[in-house]
Amino acid sequence: MSDSTRSTPDQPWPVRLVSAKIGQWIGRLGDVWVEGQITQLSRRPGGGVVFLTLRDASVDMSLPVTCKVSVADACETPLAEGVRVIVHARPDFYPARGTLSLRADEFRAVGVGELLARIERLKRALAAEGLFAPELKRRLPFLPSCVGLVTGRASAAERDVVTNARARWPAVEMRIRNVAVQGVTAVPQLIEAVNALEADPEVDVIVLARGGGSVEDLLPFSDEALIRTVFQCRTPVVSAIGHEPDSPLLDLVADVRCSTPTDAGKRIVPDWTEERDRIAIARSRLAAAITGRLDREQSWLTGTLSRPALARPQTLLDQLAEQVKALTERATRVLRHRTDSASNDIAHLRARVVSLSPAATMERGYAVVQRKDGQVVRKPSDVDTGDEVRLRLAEGELHATVTAPER
Repeated sequence: MSDSTRSTPDQPWPVRLVSAKIGQWIGRLGDVWVEGQITQLSRRPGGGVVFLTLRDASVDMSLPVTCKVSVADACETPLAEGVRVIVHARPDFYPARGTLSLRADEFRAVGVGELLARIERLKRALAAEGLFAPELKRRLPFLPSCVGLVTGRASAAERDVVTNARARWPAVEMRIRNVAVQGVTAVPQLIEAVNALEADPEVDVIVLARGGGSVEDLLPFSDEALIRTVFQCRTPVVSAIGHEPDSPLLDLVADVRCSTPTDAGKRIVPDWTEERDRIAIARSRLAAAITGRLDREQSWLTGTLSRPALARPQTLLDQLAEQVKALTERATRVLRHRTDSASNDIAHLRARVVSLSPAATMERGYAVVQRKDGQVVRKPSDVDTGDEVRLRLAEGELHATVTAPER
């Protein structure tokens, strides 16, 4: 057997050596103070040793613990399952079974004051990170199609939420996840249930409900892991934990905080009777508004129709016809006057023309004498004896021959 400080494929360590070295390494840790929650407490009658498991409330992790009966009985608060304690112990490794345990020599119960102080410190730290910011709160849907409920199995909280929700809206669908709401398994189960409902696309709102209890009973709802899980949810979350005075950190990170599970059942869905009455009122107001509008329009139409232009539309046409007739008559008179005036002017001009026309002179018996070439004979010297001349009379003409012109 080699006791080399390193193992190799050619010189591997035997199991007993590995167990011994692990025991040595754990032994160097020395005494430690450990905080956890007691589970699986076992006292064998007549035995001098007490066996229990110390569990981390935030994660699924635990360590077995052993102690003498006298050490367990020395604790001011009787040890019981679910009690949070601080343990002074030495880690111990059992090579035969390859298991790690704690050998305790002192137990101190975590008091309410210490728990509240820790919750307050966690509250300030989470608030500084912005997990409780009011502007991040989401509004609840007016009428969720499906409500996810995380609560204890067959609990009063479940009954209060479901009964009140269905009394207000009978058709509401509930997806219920029953979990432990206190004790060492509460936090992992709560986180698992919230994540499952968050992943369900049909769930519109998630409700975490629990009845009242002591500070220790409500500790899971102030657990940091649960608070961060709720903060990361996109689905609105409603907190309904305990009674009015109870205020776990879940109330601060949730989108809506309800004082009791009963209050949560009333706030997640509307009251169908109230909505029915509101619809009736709205319909009545709508009918009144429509009737009023119709009445106003009817009054306007009646008033409009009573005007002369619409009551007897031909009146306007008659007026226009009168205007057209008057204009036509006026135009006729003007045209007739101008025509008469022009006729008179033409008659006067005709009379002047006639009076100045040679034809008028010929009408009185005169004649126009023209030579054969067409020139007018004005004096006897213009012709010679034997010349042929034409005499234009008022009616017709004569041809003659000059016999003896007088010069």
